[in-house]
Amino acid sequence: MPGLTGRFNTLMKAKVSSVLDRAEDPAETLDYSYEKQLELLQQAKSGIVEVVTSKKRLQQQEGTLREQVAKLDGQARQALAAGNEDLSRQALTRKQAIQEELDSLDQQVADLEHQQQQLIDSENKLHAKVEAFRTQKEIVKAQYSAADAQVQISEAATGVGEQMADVGLAVQRVTEKTENMKARADAVGELEQAGTFDDPTELGGGGDDLDRQLAQLTSGDAVDSELEKMKAELAAGTAAPQLPSGGGKEAAA
Repeated sequence: MPGLTGRFNTLMKAKVSSVLDRAEDPAETLDYSYEKQLELLQQAKSGIVEVVTSKKRLQQQEGTLREQVAKLDGQARQALAAGNEDLSRQALTRKQAIQEELDSLDQQVADLEHQQQQLIDSENKLHAKVEAFRTQKEIVKAQYSAADAQVQISEAATGVGEQMADVGLAVQRVTEKTENMKARADAVGELEQAGTFDDPTELGGGGDDLDRQLAQLTSGDAVDSELEKMKAELAAGTAAPQLPSGGGKEAAA
């Protein structure tokens, strides 16, 4: 499965690169790089200080050895003047040994001075680069901020981008809810005008549709019963009661 594994690795690298690209802030990256360069510059300065310190210690030793050389030279002359040639020879022997040590210190001091100058030159070059980077960093950060602001303004103006898309979806949902509420309100108003709904505040006018159907059924049964009773009376020859003559009001009475 080498082909599938290679494609999977490529896909994972692409995903990671995409995530890092979205998470990376160019301004923070530039500031971090500038801080690292400042640390290197500080290390260079510390190196120069250490070299100068070492040179100063060697120069102090040189001063001490020069004093010893001068002292031994005087002692050798004094011994020779006193006729003590052996003592003078011993003093000159010690002087020679110290002089060799002094010459070695002189060479070490010269090497440290050369190293110090090299470090100073390197530190000056690094300092110039750091200052140039700082200036360029601020320019790039300003350009990035301006470009980012331009992109946000353009996305807001054209309605693209994640934030504007979220705003558009929210507006769409609110619009749909508003239209649904308006349609429901119109439907309720239409049914109310058609008398579909009973007023629950009216006395005796309440009840649901089942109650109304039961009431109609009960009323129909009473009418049918009365009608059957009248048919039975007619069939038995029972005379219907005569209505009195007169006006409508008397008949009704």
